[in-house]
Amino acid sequence: MRKIIATEFMSLDGVIDSAGQLTGQYFNDELQQYLAAGMASTDALLMGRVTYQEFIPFWADKTGTEDPVAAHMSKPKYVVSTTLNDTSEWPNSTLINGDAGAQLTTLKQQAGKDILALGSATLIRWLLRESLADQLDLLVFPVVAGHGKRLFDGQDSPISLTLADSKAFSTGVVHLTYQPA
Repeated sequence: MRKIIATEFMSLDGVIDSAGQLTGQYFNDELQQYLAAGMASTDALLMGRVTYQEFIPFWADKTGTEDPVAAHMSKPKYVVSTTLNDTSEWPNSTLINGDAGAQLTTLKQQAGKDILALGSATLIRWLLRESLADQLDLLVFPVVAGHGKRLFDGQDSPISLTLADSKAFSTGVVHLTYQPA
């Protein structure tokens, strides 16, 4: 059975919407290789509407380039949304609406590698609450952003997780892997 692996880049104070500010000076070959191995273990992407629409201008026209991240972004994409009607702007995208839980459960049962959920704080909180996320990977960058969107802003009920693994990189970035408790 495939797993849904939710991944977020975040600052020490939990801000997730400043990835460009986070990665710059802390992104080195060591971290790149580690992330590439993670990307190789997945064959599909899962995102919410906001992340999908934010990614389109940057990634939709990069298909066929030799950039490994662009190649990863050209994998099948599943977009969970109650407001989006069409995903044809970005090739290889499928809209999930209606009973998203049932559709994702079916997707997890299909043959293939794991599914990477990225960005999409609202979606990731929902996946964790609904016990659909099998793993939460946090890449914590040694920066205090001060303000911005936080992964667990407005979380109304506790979500228990167990630390499954951790790795510190030479630049001070820490990768934390959590699984549902």
